[in-house]
Amino acid sequence: MPSAKAAALIRGLLVLSSSAVANGFVLPLQSLPSSRNSQDSHRSLASTSIPSEADDAALQWELFNKHHAKGSWKGIWTSYDFIGDGIDETVASVNLTPKGPTQIEHTHTIVVGAKRSDCATCFDSMETKTLPVAEYTPDDLKKSRFAACSMVNGPSLLRSGAMATELVLNHGDGRVRVIFQHAPVWEQGVEPGSCPPQGLKLFRTLISREALRDAPPTADTEAANPPSEGNPIFNRPVPPFNWFKKWGGTAWTWGKQKGNQGWAVEEMEDEDAWQGVTPVDSWNLRMGSIHVQCPSVTTDAATGICRLAWLPDDETLLRVEAGVTVLQPLIEDDAMVGFELPSLTSLRCDMMKKTGELDREKEFVPSRDLNKDDGTNSGEQETKIATKTSSETPTTKQSQSNPKPPENDSTSKPIRDSLSL
Repeated sequence: MPSAKAAALIRGLLVLSSSAVANGFVLPLQSLPSSRNSQDSHRSLASTSIPSEADDAALQWELFNKHHAKGSWKGIWTSYDFIGDGIDETVASVNLTPKGPTQIEHTHTIVVGAKRSDCATCFDSMETKTLPVAEYTPDDLKKSRFAACSMVNGPSLLRSGAMATELVLNHGDGRVRVIFQHAPVWEQGVEPGSCPPQGLKLFRTLISREALRDAPPTADTEAANPPSEGNPIFNRPVPPFNWFKKWGGTAWTWGKQKGNQGWAVEEMEDEDAWQGVTPVDSWNLRMGSIHVQCPSVTTDAATGICRLAWLPDDETLLRVEAGVTVLQPLIEDDAMVGFELPSLTSLRCDMMKKTGELDREKEFVPSRDLNKDDGTNSGEQETKIATKTSSETPTTKQSQSNPKPPENDSTSKPIRDSLSL
């Protein structure tokens, strides 16, 4: 049984993973120093030093049962290669079945064959195969770590020698699961296998949209049986600009040194809004309401950050990110004898609600000469341009600045259509 202090921590952090998303916290808050201004956008809600193994296990077990060990998560597992092309699809389910208060069985049911019936009174038949994966207890959660509605499994070494890192986000009766797989790689000009691996390069990513429903969530199944309020609609149009909103809510962080901590985020800062950008030094894939990021190549020189962002609805943003270290040298008697196992060093889960629209007025500024630092000179230049433009005849102005495309030009039709929006 956890101690009284641990039980209080569990209750406080469990509140963080549920109602705090919509309503925030009405608790005395401790301000944190801010690098941008004196008015902090992140405030502490609950924190603790590193708990005992028993206390931490109780907290992790509670989160596991609350958000993930709820039955059969049916979905379509889609694999992508390094350039983002789909290479494989599998209809399967992740079964997390409680076998008692202190035991959960983990299996995978994979569809290996299907027959479609031609008559209206008959049923389609599917041939499935169930594979055992693991059994979990409060004292043995394998390599899984939980924070609010998120889960990170790994990083783990596969039999092939590749490394797998799994990220999961849960909302209502649905969840998104992503697995990044990195394989050993060597620098150009170095013979593979002639020396220890010099890095791990991403070669495959699996993304699965899963739900506790009678069938995997597809456009047809969601159209036939629309999800109830509070449950995600996976197959819906999500414009790219939906990621660019004012977001506020709560965050759960975990680290080996500071343990579990909860934060109130009044407004997400621009530099923290990674869900809306695609940095060139990372591998990125955005598909509607899902956005994933991870290092293209990760080495021992820096911690690799794997990320998953999800918009389960237009008003909710969920994010999880995991810090992973790899290829750390194992030293014995002043000599390197191998590598330490890949390790999870940090975990963060953000649960945000839209608080408003972004102010975009500053983004639409008059064009100016970037080589001039004097704002007066730029203003004079704009005045000269305006004077020159006003002196043009209407015919010349139309022909130079806004030529009318031919009506029969099929290549310009999409442009005309977009301009008319």
